[in-house]
Amino acid sequence: MLPFIRSDLAKFSAYKPHPGSSTAEPVPSQLDRLDTNESPYDLPPELKEKLAWEYQQIIETNRYPDGGHETLKNAIALYVNESANLAPSFFTAANISVGNGSDELIRSILIASCVGGEGSVLIANPTFSMYGILAQTLGIPVVTVGRNEANFEIDLQAADKAIEQTQNPPIRVIFVVHPNSPTANALTAAELAWLINLSDRILVVIDEAYFEFSQDTLASELPQRPNWIIMRTFSKAFRLAAHRVGYCLAQQQLIAILEKVRLPYNLPSVSIAAALIALQNRQLLLKSIPQTLVERAKLIEALSQYPTLQVAESAANFVYLRLKPNALNQEDDYLINLTQKLRTAGTLVRHISGGLRITVGTPEENLRTLSRLQTALTNL
Repeated sequence: MLPFIRSDLAKFSAYKPHPGSSTAEPVPSQLDRLDTNESPYDLPPELKEKLAWEYQQIIETNRYPDGGHETLKNAIALYVNESANLAPSFFTAANISVGNGSDELIRSILIASCVGGEGSVLIANPTFSMYGILAQTLGIPVVTVGRNEANFEIDLQAADKAIEQTQNPPIRVIFVVHPNSPTANALTAAELAWLINLSDRILVVIDEAYFEFSQDTLASELPQRPNWIIMRTFSKAFRLAAHRVGYCLAQQQLIAILEKVRLPYNLPSVSIAAALIALQNRQLLLKSIPQTLVERAKLIEALSQYPTLQVAESAANFVYLRLKPNALNQEDDYLINLTQKLRTAGTLVRHISGGLRITVGTPEENLRTLSRLQTALTNL
């Protein structure tokens, strides 16, 4: 380890977004990429043309981007109010902070709340890994609890115990996902009641990355919750994963704090333009969602036919499956081999937390995946 680098970083591994396969078998050049919960659909050509025109005619590459994001934040506020059936002025630009993907927002939240030994973070595994990863890179302790094996609800008793016993430093932030990744379950009534009753000394971060698929949001709660933040992203339903645009909603005082720690000019001009075009054409982009939900139901039904597989209900654009209890002794090895066989056949899925997460793709991708899965299961 270099002498000027923090010693604890030696324990960490760099995040690998697309982990390679350890199999030596040849891999098809064209893969169905159902491992990262992206939309299977690119921007329509006419919107790409609009974006190209913006880049050619409007954006000056020698100038910094809009550092305040006012136009984008006003457009986001309009969309959030409309999609949640709220009054047109319920959320304004002052309730919104924009980040270079949700990852930057998570990092800003952690910097504003926990660095310097001020606080710890509580997460319930399995969940989105970047909460823990980003906290650790900032030297922030991460406290973990489990989930109910049947419905993936947070172990609330363990969470209460962790909050009570973690005092040096105390738990300052709790991250939850609604619906959760990788398990695809929405928050239960018990979880919501627990979050509402938490001390206002704890910051509650609710990640609604998959809101457009669940159509279930807690945005209307924010005026009564000064310690809540809701995060969203353009990377999923809005098809802009390549542009890295995320945003969060909160009361104005909390947003003002996040703006203090946000990096200046954190979104490139072309990403701002892409997000604005996406919002202006949201009816066109979001009309693919009903088909995604139909395909999700088909996947769940087909996968549920296998006697060894246990498929969870989903409120997102992916499904999560595990082996049924006692189906096999070597569960993890079995799923690793299954993942590798699917990859060799041409489908990427994510092996995570003792299960497989499969993004809902196009109808053609889903049919190929089910066919390849049947072959792989037969040959294992």
